[in-house]
Amino acid sequence: MPRCRWAVNPHADGSGSVDGGWWPWSTDPMTEFPPLITAMTALGLPVQRVCYDLDAWDAVGRRLTVHGTVVQVEGLRTTQSHTVTLVGPDRVRTRLLVIPPATPGGAARAAMRAAARTGSTATAEDILEWNNVTARRALPDSRAVERAKVDGDVLDLRAARGPRREMFLHEDKAAS
Repeated sequence: MPRCRWAVNPHADGSGSVDGGWWPWSTDPMTEFPPLITAMTALGLPVQRVCYDLDAWDAVGRRLTVHGTVVQVEGLRTTQSHTVTLVGPDRVRTRLLVIPPATPGGAARAAMRAAARTGSTATAEDILEWNNVTARRALPDSRAVERAKVDGDVLDLRAARGPRREMFLHEDKAAS
């Protein structure tokens, strides 16, 4: 399991738009969410539900089992872009800025630190912009832009497969 690259302020008071930052290795929730959930739990912030921007991640089922715990996974179109929200017991929420996987290391680490800064009220988009992180939607991968002939018509496989999506990551030695 890859280590989790993230920074979080465990004492955040909820006054900012995010409580920390996360720099995933890919946009595959099945690969990326379990190490994040493990790292959050090790920090004393157990996770029962993950809410993410549907347009930013690859397809995933509605539940993940992480170390024997079932975690509900909700892709929503109403979730703030470039964030994931982790919900724990008693509805305690931790919102993380998600840094695109292809972001250069220096910019990604700076954005994660800025996102975890106590008292910051900057938006996710502001933090990305101020740290020179491109906050655009990912372009479809090469598989998704292939075209196939079907019964004499051209079928755009992007519609069939859905667009490849991009999201946003701190390094946690305990989760590795």
